[in-house]
Amino acid sequence: MRVVRIRAPGGLENLVLVERDQPEPKQGELLVRIRANSLNFHDDMVVRGKIPCRDGRVPMTDGAGEVVAVGESVDGFKIGDAVVSVFWPYWCGGEMTSDIKRDIPGETIDGYACDYVCKPAHFFTRAPADYMHLEAATLPCAGVTAWRGLVTCGGIKPGDTVLTLGSGGVSLFALQFAKAAGAYVIATSSSEDKLEKLQRLGANDVINYNAIPDWGRKAKELTQGRGVDHVIEVGGQNTLAQSITACRTGGHIAVIGFLAGIAAEISIPSLFSKQIRISGISIGSRADQEDMIRAIEVNKINPVIDRSFSLSQIGDAFNHYSIQKNFGKVCLDI
Repeated sequence: MRVVRIRAPGGLENLVLVERDQPEPKQGELLVRIRANSLNFHDDMVVRGKIPCRDGRVPMTDGAGEVVAVGESVDGFKIGDAVVSVFWPYWCGGEMTSDIKRDIPGETIDGYACDYVCKPAHFFTRAPADYMHLEAATLPCAGVTAWRGLVTCGGIKPGDTVLTLGSGGVSLFALQFAKAAGAYVIATSSSEDKLEKLQRLGANDVINYNAIPDWGRKAKELTQGRGVDHVIEVGGQNTLAQSITACRTGGHIAVIGFLAGIAAEISIPSLFSKQIRISGISIGSRADQEDMIRAIEVNKINPVIDRSFSLSQIGDAFNHYSIQKNFGKVCLDI
């Protein structure tokens, strides 16, 4: 079987495709034929050596495929089931604790850039019915993050207004989940082409943040001065102040990333005077993923996929991802 390994100290030139023996499931494990991965910011940091990992680590946190063998004492899965990985394998539900935060596939343990994996059954959930493996592979990081930010922590309800930033995977899922919940969505981008695509996906209003630098105030204007109920905040350093401006009194900001930097200056009085609630979102639990998948099936939501590459083209896939011209997820078709 084929497997990709990261040679220290990382970097795309140190991604090597090698052969190894196919594993066999032990008690409590599934043998899964991996059919697809999707790329995330976290994976990009790992393969480029910005997040250190052990020499020889198998990258990729998101994996989808079908069960080909079932170990003893496994309930809930059978041969032929379509499954998808979970980001935090030991976070089954409830709130995150330090004990739960122990292993991340593709970083602290081997991930899914390979033909077959053997892992404990709780490392997977079933995939949505009728989903292709490429579609299922987009869910564990981007989909669950958007779901937890809006639903689990945000408590979104019909009639709410949601502000999404950019056209990355989390923002696109947030737009789709918000529309399924009956919310009004304002989306931002610096590309007119992407703004048109965001509108076709369901955005009610769009803002070009290059043309309108004070986009937080513009978003508030679009709500007749009330402010938005939820912000899916992906930027961090350069965007959080604008997100606070956009929020209504009592609004919610789900901080899910730091694409624009890790240290943000904000007005503390604006937080308590507007009673804004900020949630730090680190993906979500297995229960969050299962809830999201049920909602996807009921609402017939399909992820947006920009382009797929073969496993041997993993370096090309990360180069394509890094230029940030994609609209939707970049995937590996294995």
